[in-house]
Amino acid sequence: MKKRLFSLFLAVLTIVLITVSFSSCGTKEPKSLGFEVTHYATIEIRDYGTIELELYGKEAPITVENFVNLANEGLYEGLTFHRIMTDFMIQGGGYDVSGNEMDVPSIKGEFSSNGVNNPIKHVRGVISMARTDVKDSASSQFFIMHKDSPHLNGDYAAFGIVTKGIAVVDKICKEVPQGYNGSVLLANRPVIEKITIREA
Repeated sequence: MKKRLFSLFLAVLTIVLITVSFSSCGTKEPKSLGFEVTHYATIEIRDYGTIELELYGKEAPITVENFVNLANEGLYEGLTFHRIMTDFMIQGGGYDVSGNEMDVPSIKGEFSSNGVNNPIKHVRGVISMARTDVKDSASSQFFIMHKDSPHLNGDYAAFGIVTKGIAVVDKICKEVPQGYNGSVLLANRPVIEKITIREA
């Protein structure tokens, strides 16, 4: 009887350990950074899934207002992620499926090297604005961090973080063929179906 009970105990313990092991293999969502949330954003990406974010309009008011306005205007619908770098970031919001660049006015870069106190760090899941070497050149293009990249802190305007759907970023980084400096052929670029904004 004792032997049978012990065998049953071992079987149950094995099942529990396997279950815990499998559940821990899942992608862990980034945590909220603890700043006051002013907006929520949902990015729907064709064939890949949905990414949900919280946006910090107190830390980056110009950046968040610009992103929210462009999303509400429908500008991002049909645009692509044209630059993808595994273990770094995915960048989109600047080109349509034909490779045409959007003509969008630029905004002030909200980061410390441009005289703005923005405490948001470029950790995994953070969304930030792309720009040229000109500090006030950000317009519609944004990027989402695949991995922590502290060398960007203070030089780019981070303005929110993914709270659900980081696995979509992982999938894009894993499946999309990447060329020099993250370039992606037109046919392989993930397409943004829609970005929906909700006030907090």
